[in-house]
Parts: sequence; structure tokens; C-alpha cells
Amino acid sequence: MSRKTRIVVIVLFLIAFLGYRYYSAHKKDAPAGKAAVAAHDAAPRMLGSLAFKPCTLASQFGAGSIEAQCGALSVAENPALPAGRKIALNIAWIPADDKGEHAPDPVFLLAGGPGQAATESYPAVAPAFAEALKKRDVILVDQRGTGGSHPLACKSDGEQDESADDAASLRIAREEAEKCRDRLAKDADLRFYTTTDAVRDLDAVRKAIGAAQINLIGISYGTRVAQQYAMRYPAHTRTITLDSVAPNAIYLGNDFARNLENALALQFGRCAKIPSCAKALGDPRQRLDALMAKLKAEPPTVTYRDANTGEQKQERLLPAHVAGLARMYAYAPAAAALLPLQINEASQGRYEGLMALSKLLTSGLAEQMAYGMQLSVICTEDVDGVRGDPSMSTSLLGNALVDILIAQCAVWPKGARPADFHQPLTTPVPALLISGELDPVTPPSYADSVVKTLRKGRALTLRGQGHNVIGAGCMPKLFAQFLETADAKALDAKCLDKLAYTPPFTDFNGWDP
Repeated sequence: MSRKTRIVVIVLFLIAFLGYRYYSAHKKDAPAGKAAVAAHDAAPRMLGSLAFKPCTLASQFGAGSIEAQCGALSVAENPALPAGRKIALNIAWIPADDKGEHAPDPVFLLAGGPGQAATESYPAVAPAFAEALKKRDVILVDQRGTGGSHPLACKSDGEQDESADDAASLRIAREEAEKCRDRLAKDADLRFYTTTDAVRDLDAVRKAIGAAQINLIGISYGTRVAQQYAMRYPAHTRTITLDSVAPNAIYLGNDFARNLENALALQFGRCAKIPSCAKALGDPRQRLDALMAKLKAEPPTVTYRDANTGEQKQERLLPAHVAGLARMYAYAPAAAALLPLQINEASQGRYEGLMALSKLLTSGLAEQMAYGMQLSVICTEDVDGVRGDPSMSTSLLGNALVDILIAQCAVWPKGARPADFHQPLTTPVPALLISGELDPVTPPSYADSVVKTLRKGRALTLRGQGHNVIGAGCMPKLFAQFLETADAKALDAKCLDKLAYTPPFTDFNGWDP
């Protein structure tokens, strides 16, 4: 496997807490992932002590652009050295509708990853905030190390022999981490880009804009940030909404393989319940296992059309390509509906579809994540609790991720982690927890475990949904109602019963009506 392919696959595994659906088209109507400040000289608009100017937020993944106000807040990189190096936190403000009542408690969106920026994440989920914006401002703070807040991004710089064995793969992963570390360390102390540092930054922004309390909505890894903020600053936390919940108690990486196996069993199991699917495609899991065994023994060279350029290309189809594709498509049932059909095609020697989809998924993905920030978070907060699971050694993902994390974190600087960091959140702060029934990364059982210690918490499971569900069905309406009442238990969630399963594709015309 090429070095670049290895790093892309690693990133695919590490973005388990990313609250995004990567099957979206990569069309761009503005500079990807950037907040472009308007060229004209507009008078600054003040929010508290912070000055903002008009800007446009553009999505990386094809969502429409969003008009906003952009500003910055300078904070110390190392809180113990307030006169030392500074980080300019990139902040966007989407003002509430000025025609109605303006509530004093804004909504802070906390992005996934770790490694994604809030200003880049927001356009794809913006429709879910339409009701909330009628009364409340939305604030987006690029977490330090991401987006426009001193990003810690690294790119692979070369190719490697595809025949490298497992030991060589770990050596390569470690070397890549060392190169990334040495380059970033020239102008960043990598110990200070953790969740704990980000939580301190969030409260600094809260103070600067003059808000006594804030509402937090975290998506995926962002739910970790929200829980940590509510733990440290309960008096300033009005509500928390946790979408695709990552409990404080977990160590990122331990459950990836098992959670994916469980989700695929549910998703593939839909085919067995639909006679036309079972007849046309058989047992998708059995065919996937047979395909993986074949690719491990003798990966075929596949000619495929590059979806980005239209060019014909050739490359060997490796198990990592299929594992990464299956994992990321499992995030969203609308994408996962393609998998049984493509696996069936591959079982008959037609590999072009799987290869093209895999390459479309991974093209440029590593560059869109703040890989250095990921490692600063994971190596400080998780790696000491990461353990391989022998029962998962033959699963789709296996234990390779655990070995990679340990190898890379052995050479990465580590920050300070509070002693109670992995303790369950116990708070009277009102909390709404939402999960997708088919989520391959943060299953509903995670939310069920977290809500046990939240006196004013309620967990909802959305039928037939995957990862990142704030925009599904009537969920935006329920979210806005929760912000209004701060009472999750009083919500009438019967409207979620209308959510339906996405049937598997049985041929290239789609699913049966």
C-alpha cells in the first residue's frame, strides 16, 4: 500500500467521531472550508467586546454557502504563559432573525473529528438550525488546531512499496507522525491542543460576547467537548444537545471494530427482510467476508474511472479500500444502501464500482482533517486506555487501528488530562441526547449509558438513521423546542415515528418501490 494510501486509511478510521457524511459530492461554490470575509469595507458589528465583519462560510462537501459575521479572539496557547505565543480563534456568528424575540443565550455548535472546524461543518447542518435562529444567535468557534484557528494539518510526502508487512506499516505510521510533529512543532506547542484547552477557549469566547449562559450542541466528537464544558462550567451551561454521543468513559479506538460489526449486521440484515433483495443479492455479509479473504490473498488490479477527473486509472483493490468504504458508508443509510449491490458485483469479478467509490471517498480527505490536532487530542486523552480486542482480530477493521495509535502516540507530545476526564457527566443541566439506530460509531447504547447520570436528560433513538441525526425528520423542530423550554422530557417525539428505513439497492436503478 502506498504511504499516502496508508495515511488516508488511518484518517478514515480516526474520524469515527466526525459528525459528517462523506459520501456527499465535492462540488465547491467557494474556497473549501474557508470563511471568506467580504471584500468591501464594512463597519464592524459588535457582539460583546468582539468585532465582526461580513463573511461567507463555504462547505467542503457541497452544501450551500452561509452568510455570517466573522471575527477572532486571541488566547494564550499555554495558559500558564499568558504573555507567550497566542492563538487567534476563528469565530463566526450567525445572528438570529431580527424580526422576532432575541434570546440572550446563543447556541454554540461543536464540530466532530477530532480535527474538523465548526465554521466548515456548519453549512452542511445549517437547515437544522433554521427554527433555532428565529430567537437565538449561533456561534461557531474553530477549535484550536482546526480551520482558521492555527490549524495543525499535515500531508503525506511520498510513496512506499505496497508489499510492506504489518511491522513495516507500523514503522511508516510512526515515521509519518514524527515528521508531522517536527514540522508543526516549529510554531506550535502540541501539548496544548486538547479538548481541555478547547473548553477553556469556549468559555473565553462566552465571556467576550457577553453571554451569561450558552446552549451547546455537539456532534460526535463534539459531544465530548460539550460534556467536558458542562462538567467544568455548569453555571454557564443552559442546555446541552448531544448528537451521536461519545461518552466521557470511552477511550477512542477501543470499540470501533465491534460497533461497525453490529451496525453492518443491522444494515445488511435489512436485505434478508426484503425478498427481492435476498433473492438478488444473497447474504451481503457472507459475500463481504469472501471478498475480503480474496483481496487479502490476491488483490486484483482494477481499471476504473476517476470520478473527479473522468480519467481511466489502474490500481490494486486492497482490503483497506473496502474496509474504509464500508465503514464510512455505514455512517449514512442512504449511502450504505449501495454496499450490498457493490459487494455482489465484486463477488462476480466486477470491482470497478468499489474502487471508484473508495477513491472518491478518500480523495483529498486527509487534507481536509487537522491530523496533528487529532493526535494531540487522542494521544493525551485516549491512548493510555486503548486496548486490542482479540475477539475482533478477524473483524472487518481488526485491531490495526489500536496498533497504529499506540505507535504514533509513542512519539507525539502529550498534554495534561484532568483526573476526572473520563468520569461520567453528572449534572442537572438539561440534556437532549439523540442517536441513530444504525450508527456504526456511536451506537444508541452510548447515549443510554450517558443519560443515566443526567437528572434532566432524555435520550432519543431515531429509527433507521446512522451517524449525525440532528437534521433527520422532525428533529430540527424538536431541537428548537428543547432550546425554548430547556425540558427534554416534555418533548412530544411521536413525530420521529414517521422515520423510515432506506431499502438496499437491488440493481443500479435503485431499490424496489
